[in-house]
Amino acid sequence: MKSALSVLLALTVSTPALAAGQLPQTVAPVLYDITIRPDAKALTFSGEETVDVDVRQATTTIVLNAAELAVTRATFDGKPVPFTMDKAAQTLTLTLPQAASVGRHKVGFAWTGTINRSANGLFAIDYSNADGSQSRMLATQFEAPDARRFAPMWDEPAFKAKFRLSASAPKGQMAISNMPVASVAAQADGTQLYRFGETPVMSSYLLYFGSGDLDRKTVNASGVEIGVVSRKGVVDQGDYALGSASKLLSYYNDYFGTPYPLPKMDMIAGPGSSQFFGAMENWGAIFYFENELLFDPKVMTESNRQRIHTVVAHEMAHQWFGDLVTMRWWDDLWLNEGFASWMEGKATHDLNPSWNAAAASIAGERESAMGIDATSATHPIIRKIETVDQIGEAFDSITYLKGQAVIGMLESTLGSDIFRKGIRSYMAKYKYQNTVTEQLWEELSKASGTNIATIAHDFTLQGGVPLVTLSGARCEGGQTVAMLSQGRFGLDEASKTPQTWHVPIRVATIGGVETSTVVTGAAPAPVKVGGCGTLVLNRGKGSYTRVMYDDAGHAAIVRDYTRLSLEDRLGTLGDDYALAAGGYQNLGRWFDLMAQVKPDADPLEWGTVAAELGRLDGLYEGTPLEKPLRAKVASILSPVLARVGFEAKPGESAPVSNLREALIGRLGTSGDAMVAARARGYVAALAKDPAAIPAAIRQPILSTYATRATPAEWDKLLDLAKAERNPVVKNRYVSLLGYAEDESAARRALGLLKTDTFTPPQRAALLRSIAGAHPDLAFDWAVANKALVDSFLEESNRATFIVGLGAGSNDPAMPGKIQAFADANLPEGSRGGAKRSISQIAVRKAVADRLKPAVQTWLAR
Repeated sequence: MKSALSVLLALTVSTPALAAGQLPQTVAPVLYDITIRPDAKALTFSGEETVDVDVRQATTTIVLNAAELAVTRATFDGKPVPFTMDKAAQTLTLTLPQAASVGRHKVGFAWTGTINRSANGLFAIDYSNADGSQSRMLATQFEAPDARRFAPMWDEPAFKAKFRLSASAPKGQMAISNMPVASVAAQADGTQLYRFGETPVMSSYLLYFGSGDLDRKTVNASGVEIGVVSRKGVVDQGDYALGSASKLLSYYNDYFGTPYPLPKMDMIAGPGSSQFFGAMENWGAIFYFENELLFDPKVMTESNRQRIHTVVAHEMAHQWFGDLVTMRWWDDLWLNEGFASWMEGKATHDLNPSWNAAAASIAGERESAMGIDATSATHPIIRKIETVDQIGEAFDSITYLKGQAVIGMLESTLGSDIFRKGIRSYMAKYKYQNTVTEQLWEELSKASGTNIATIAHDFTLQGGVPLVTLSGARCEGGQTVAMLSQGRFGLDEASKTPQTWHVPIRVATIGGVETSTVVTGAAPAPVKVGGCGTLVLNRGKGSYTRVMYDDAGHAAIVRDYTRLSLEDRLGTLGDDYALAAGGYQNLGRWFDLMAQVKPDADPLEWGTVAAELGRLDGLYEGTPLEKPLRAKVASILSPVLARVGFEAKPGESAPVSNLREALIGRLGTSGDAMVAARARGYVAALAKDPAAIPAAIRQPILSTYATRATPAEWDKLLDLAKAERNPVVKNRYVSLLGYAEDESAARRALGLLKTDTFTPPQRAALLRSIAGAHPDLAFDWAVANKALVDSFLEESNRATFIVGLGAGSNDPAMPGKIQAFADANLPEGSRGGAKRSISQIAVRKAVADRLKPAVQTWLAR
């Protein structure tokens, strides 16, 4: 690859100008000393702070962030000063009597604030204990712009500072923050004042505080105290996470070449939920919702266990990518999230090779990224962020999953050792600092001796998916010669605008020689591979591109399908389905390829087939094709489930267990009578035995039951939800109440949203699940009850939540309704979610129309 890459353009590093809405750079924090006194019962708190600041330029005004705080005092160098607050801009401005001189000064504030019921700022999590008593845990969620709801702060990632936090908690409760407890002192009011150690310099969104009736369990690994913190009585369910974290810490210390720098790393389990996130990488105090951290073998499946490992791996990777080195502004959010997603997969694969995580990501994360990237709703990985709502929108599958795929492509292109050398250099050079993406390209280029900017820029500064086509393969003099051409893959017309990339790609003959090249333009160019045989394009599927073959090339791939690597089998299944969906080839090619998946094929292959058949099924719900298509899907998948069986077998692999879940879920929710009957039997048995459903199949069985539920069965599910005391299980039951295909049940579920039967986060989850089966009903109800819906949403999710409810609609009027809602309720810069929903509706209709003739032909066989 080196010779192909050496022609690329030189790399330049630039410092971006301030984005609209960013704070002035004239004053910066150095050290915060914050004291917080929460009143969990009243859902209020008071606070005071002194901030050592660096005045970089003489000024009479100091501007920082504050939101939803009632500031009662502001001082500068100990003297009171007037201040104003701008609610819309979320800023607090001090006006000084005379210009502050350049150098160190102190500002101080006192304030009161609200403890929220949803996960933004300082928030409460209400749950039931095993004995039925009620508890309330406090936690914080500050990413992206919510530290300003906790204390006045320079709440932007580039304003790194040290933090000293003190906080009161009721006697007998535990308090947690980023650093170890330095002291605990009894207070006159009966509370305890916790003082925590001083943090290293870090961004404000990484600060954490939590308290409650908690247990803590620790292990020591690589000189670091790793802890799991949970509600009382379940801390032992954190043993799997503790073991995983211990191995991951050693792995990451070695990979990054910079040891984890804090003395402890707590992993805090909160028994709640969020519309926006599942875990948060607060430095040294990682917060997880309980289902993402604690493994309960009585109710959780193998896929849940694997999910815990990958989430822990993701959040721990952030302790370097994001916490130690932080993006300068949210434009470069992918430096945090894309890298954590990539490292999560890399570490999981290396530490658990039997899971085939690398292959699974081809059928999972890669397809998810391309599904959005190939529509008019795409955007570059590095995108311009100017508003708070746009920050929230940036946390999407392009940032995470396309980012992950592009990083994997660059590692594949440069080689793993050279790539790691560049990452280690980046970490060492920029630790405790902020960066832009170009600084990473610079270190990777230095490590490889080759400028990688052109490849990198093509995939990060423009949206869209490349399409590389192979044609005319022939054998000449012991070599296989073919032509490669490039275009753009899209699922709608707007995403098919001509565009090119520098695509690094591997081409190989099956079982033979491999060559690497860079496809640089639309004009066909020759490629030569040693040996003669079937050519595989994008071998290993390491490059972020769709690939297509001419008729002869595809026929050869079908003929030799079983000789392909697992990665290439999964990737080719994905490419063939997507190419048909985009109108580039007939769906018959995918049917021909699927027919080569043998009964004893790898579980990941059958999982991929089941997922793609599920997507096909979803296109024709409510149409004359629904019934025959579901019968056809059952005829293909039921024999596979029969071979796998409903019961887990001792010693079976994780992929087999995952396949069982996928098959039961797919067949059950699409109406398979046998699976539905089994689900009803299992749920009926819960009345006498809470463990009646085997853990290995609990989730798909409950999903099947909930989807097919009659009104009477829905009542039974509601009773289970109300009676359940395990908060994780209860959250699941609440969401299941929205699964019912029966519209009368869905309307009853909507009625629950106007009561206090469930917590605000549970109500948000229920409304979202209702939209899965009844998008029109859920959207219309949310629009009519917007104020109520906003009351149980997190601030950062309000711009995207309601418009997202209608994304699954097939009503031709829905796009106009979404647009009208966005125009009436959202600023122009906050309508990205609406655009995405409208695009999804248009793409789904176009794909359904496009594939219909091939589906009809297939069903008629």
